[in-house]
Amino acid sequence: MAEPTCAGGSCGCHGGGHEAGGQPGLAAFLTQPPGSGNGKKSALFSGERLAQLRREVIARPVIYIGAGTCGLGAGAAKTLAAVKQYLGDHKLEADIVEVGCIGYCSAEPLLDVQLPGRTRVSFQKTSEDKVVGLLDSVFAGRVPADLSLGQFRSEQQKPWADVPFIDEHPFFAPQMRWVLANCGMIDPNSIDEYLARGGYRAFAQVVGTMTREEVCEAVEKSGLRGRGGGGFPTGTKWKFALKTQGDQKYLVCNADEGDPGAFMDRAVIEGDPHRVLEGMAIAAYAIGANKAYVYIRAEYPLAIQRLVQAIEQAKKYGLLGDDILGSGFSLKVIIKQGAGAFVCGEETALIHSIEGKRGMPRPRPPFPAVKGLFGKPTVINNVETLANLPSLLSGGWEKFAAVGTPKSKGTKVFALSGKVNRTGLIEVAMGTTVRKIVFDIGGGIPNGKAYKAAQMGGPSGGCIPASQVDVEIDYESLKALGAMMGSGGLVIMDEETCMVDIAKFFMDFIQRESCGKCVPCREGTRRMLEILQSISRARRNETKIQALERFKSVMYLTRLAEVIKDTSLCGLGQSAPNPVLSTLRWFRDEYDAHVYERNCPAGACRELLLYSIDAELCRGCGLCAKKCPAEAIMGAPKSPHYIVPDKCIGCGTCEDVCRFEAVKTE
Repeated sequence: MAEPTCAGGSCGCHGGGHEAGGQPGLAAFLTQPPGSGNGKKSALFSGERLAQLRREVIARPVIYIGAGTCGLGAGAAKTLAAVKQYLGDHKLEADIVEVGCIGYCSAEPLLDVQLPGRTRVSFQKTSEDKVVGLLDSVFAGRVPADLSLGQFRSEQQKPWADVPFIDEHPFFAPQMRWVLANCGMIDPNSIDEYLARGGYRAFAQVVGTMTREEVCEAVEKSGLRGRGGGGFPTGTKWKFALKTQGDQKYLVCNADEGDPGAFMDRAVIEGDPHRVLEGMAIAAYAIGANKAYVYIRAEYPLAIQRLVQAIEQAKKYGLLGDDILGSGFSLKVIIKQGAGAFVCGEETALIHSIEGKRGMPRPRPPFPAVKGLFGKPTVINNVETLANLPSLLSGGWEKFAAVGTPKSKGTKVFALSGKVNRTGLIEVAMGTTVRKIVFDIGGGIPNGKAYKAAQMGGPSGGCIPASQVDVEIDYESLKALGAMMGSGGLVIMDEETCMVDIAKFFMDFIQRESCGKCVPCREGTRRMLEILQSISRARRNETKIQALERFKSVMYLTRLAEVIKDTSLCGLGQSAPNPVLSTLRWFRDEYDAHVYERNCPAGACRELLLYSIDAELCRGCGLCAKKCPAEAIMGAPKSPHYIVPDKCIGCGTCEDVCRFEAVKTE
């Protein structure tokens, strides 16, 4: 492999060489020792070293362990210990690399093996008890088909026979991985590996060859929109901040991922922290900020650890700090840990939290781009928005704009979870249909159940019903259906899911997470939750006056939701009724069944179920009678028991404790 030089303009100098005092660019940076600036060749980034860092040439086996938070939760730490034990017992030398999540969470723990001269092969569900057999086979030249996910393509290594390529796997084949390109592939603890794969090249090009206005213009032309909420055009937001006069400007990376079912930001930071830092450096340069904050929830210790280390590495290499790459541009990055308050995902509440105040929203305008952190012009971008910037600027805005729909460009990362066979982190082009995500990438609904809905956008989002499963995902199409892109949580539900119960779950979450500053959100969401609880209540558990109030409140549910939407202070409060409005729109029949028939069609609302005991299956053990809180179960020992309907409160305890499946519901 040829050693990189600035010939041909690879560093942004357009092939004209470097004049004294000119910007060095990344290519020149790669050919000299970090921080030396003396132009001497460095063995660290020679052609041979680059090939080693890219794992194109290896001297001994490399074993990769998916050690992100999701992998560790699936048992990756035990797998790692078993690998070390195996190598020690067999007196084998091999490199062990702990990588981030490649995205296929339901297949974890993931373990990859790369032998010298052979392609890297990925294996799924490699629990500690499978390590010995797996490594015995691979080191003997055999790939166990039952554990293999596939092999990675490489022009430098010999492929394994009869082993499919991983990019042909149904989970990966439909994806377009730009933001997630390095996740699960590189060592997130190594800046050298990131550099060897072109890392910080876009940043070097930006600070060396482009004005701030040109960067903002390129991002605006690309069509990149904010990936954390409403989808405001990123380049337009930057221009506002750039044009605002101020002696100090700030950039904030919003990594306060509070939506239930969302784990995109965490996985990106854990698997590729330098991509996020490079995106922050580009954004800070574009708006003229020399100080940046990463606001990240304290519940992400591994992501924080990776970020701290990445910042120190970038400072050591002169990619953060003063006079970066001789450009005159300086940037300091500070990590601020949040306490997990959902409301701090809102821009102005996040700003208050960084300032040391209680995280509460404030009215806008003025917008943060004009008056933000400490009263100075501030741009707040989501992790995914920033992680898009390196590939966007290195590949050209035209390439980015060529992907997606007319008004939503590029790709989108989703956290696919719920009632779907293959769960995990995915990245698809804007315009991909929900059907393709659920049935092609996700492998459909488990146990042959029918698809019912996809909750998109978290507590502030809405549902995509089966009748709309072919909708092409973009900001406008989702808004038209009463949903929203949000940060990318995508929870799939099957026919056994009660949509009233789903609305109740999200309303309970929103009500508890409300900051309480404005009355519509504080009191309105509480009242909406009470209404949803009342229509899920059995007649036996309410008084006559409660029954009357129940019908009256249901009549005002939609009106109450609209008032909250129109009068709440911040975006979170304004979107709080969305789960109810969305489920009312698409699943009105389920609400009617709960209200008028006191029946849950999905059989999920326990209070509305009628419980009985099958005399043929009951063995008279008496456990259900002992556990019943209402003393509604009668029967002699070793004889069939029965439930007294008037005393039963519908708690479902009897069904939970019965070992003979004798308790039936209808």
